[in-house]
Amino acid sequence: MTLDQLLMLKAVAESGSLRAASELLHKTQPAISQGIRQLEAQLSITLFNREGYRLSLTENGRTLYQHALRLLNEAATLKQVAHHLSTGNEASITLAFEASFDLSRILPILEMTQNEFPNTQIQLKQEYLTGAVEALKTGEADIVISPVDIGINQSGQMELVLLHQGKLIDVASPRLLLRHPKLSFSNELLNEYQIIVKDTGTGTKNREYGVQDGQRRWYVNDFHTKKMLILSGMGWGKLPDFLIINELASNALNTITLQDKQNEISLNHFAMKSKNKVFGPVASKLWKNLSLYRQQQTQ
Repeated sequence: MTLDQLLMLKAVAESGSLRAASELLHKTQPAISQGIRQLEAQLSITLFNREGYRLSLTENGRTLYQHALRLLNEAATLKQVAHHLSTGNEASITLAFEASFDLSRILPILEMTQNEFPNTQIQLKQEYLTGAVEALKTGEADIVISPVDIGINQSGQMELVLLHQGKLIDVASPRLLLRHPKLSFSNELLNEYQIIVKDTGTGTKNREYGVQDGQRRWYVNDFHTKKMLILSGMGWGKLPDFLIINELASNALNTITLQDKQNEISLNHFAMKSKNKVFGPVASKLWKNLSLYRQQQTQ
């Protein structure tokens, strides 16, 4: 059984005649007739009723026809993927983003990439703290989105494009704050649990920021778990502003004002890539669209 024979089956089934199939496939009628008979012999099944004016599928023929359509569609897809790769397009690219960035902001860019390059797999990796930048340095990601500090590009090996400015805000539930009606200083929260998201990179190994000595703490793997615990009154901590807009508006969460602590941290989220990285067409287009993002937002 060959793809050519399946194409003959499809053409005859849909046109109802050898003549029409011959014109469609640019083959002679005897060649198509022979191809169909060979297929029937190989499958030990009669595919067409030949008694009427038009050729019509038998019951078995209709079943085989549906399977043939699936195989032909898969073959066409295989050819498209092969062409996609032969023209230099990447099989896959990886975009890592630090979880304090609101990914919904660039969904239109990701959708454009998906529509233009449907045969390239886009792998999205959510990281925390230094994990995204580390993924870029180790080659595990092609492009990353992450907050950066001033010294991150001292080597000059990265290209950075500012995407968005966000915040991390100290919050707690009204239930927790009722236990501290005159809350002013961080040491008053020593016996409450500060909820801390673990770094998926190694940049903060053996170091903690914004955590006072003696502070009770719980560690979690993601912001959504952290938010759930804080909402329940089991702890407090910083959350990205975009994750808590509704909760702050409804007073399900309240901001904390501590006189001896930075209660808000501004975050400049950058798209980053290695200057030495040679991109294919897909990553190049994605990077170009990310580079134009902030410009388009201000127009």
